[in-house]
Amino acid sequence: MQGMMTVFRKELADHLTSWRFIIIFAIVFLVGIVAIYFDAQFIRQQVAEARFVFLLLYTTTSTQINVPLFILFIAFFMPLVGIILGFDAINSEKNSGTLSRLLSQPIYRDSVINGKFLAGVVTIAVMLTSMVMLVAGLGLKMIGVPPSSEEAVRLLIYLIMSIIYSSFWLGLAILFSVFFQRVATSVLASIALLMLFSFMFILPLVIQLEQVGFIIMQISPVTLFLQVTQLLLIPVIQPPGGLTSILSVGQSLLVAWPYLVSLIALTVVCFAVSYIKFMREEIRST
Repeated sequence: MQGMMTVFRKELADHLTSWRFIIIFAIVFLVGIVAIYFDAQFIRQQVAEARFVFLLLYTTTSTQINVPLFILFIAFFMPLVGIILGFDAINSEKNSGTLSRLLSQPIYRDSVINGKFLAGVVTIAVMLTSMVMLVAGLGLKMIGVPPSSEEAVRLLIYLIMSIIYSSFWLGLAILFSVFFQRVATSVLASIALLMLFSFMFILPLVIQLEQVGFIIMQISPVTLFLQVTQLLLIPVIQPPGGLTSILSVGQSLLVAWPYLVSLIALTVVCFAVSYIKFMREEIRST
């Protein structure tokens, strides 16, 4: 445990003080401001009608995009953050020879990969929490409507799931960092899978095949995450020929549970494979 915490503190310090973190955090800050700027006027018009007014800060867009700007940002930008934090976690240190020197210290091999993954997850959590709180703070000042207890619970669950979703991509990048010797290969493989899963999300919308959409929904983390987002932040259903109804928090979690489990399982499996491969790999001193 002590060895893992040593690696964790070192990696976390590297992440939080690196230029790439500063640049990414600046982008997160700007996106939060832009999302509030575009949504505030529309939200003011919906205050008297909507039940979850505060959640409109995260689910409304004044553009013609079907998916809100904030949700799009989390779904397609945070995977890039996870990839950036993990694509060179192992192979860069292996190529430079620092990994063999690190393992020559009284630090177990599993402490290295566990510490690196944990540091990445904490960095992602800091970034996502900052973005959610930024939007909440600016939105509260602009619309003057505080969140209800149900909205706060929904937002907290959504934040946790966003961290898990981003951690999947972090684990995937670490997996490729373990399997591939070259840093460029690991980052290209990670981005290629992100593009593939994004295309798999768009494909059913284009060809409008319900069966294809259902199959893709079971294997694409992007689609799984967007399904959970829909149920947590936009819990309105309208059955064909029926009246519109709003799901409670318990009902939303019940419907979203299969997607939640699938997303968590993908994250666990991805990191477990990289963990096993790293533990069995031969690391020579240079």
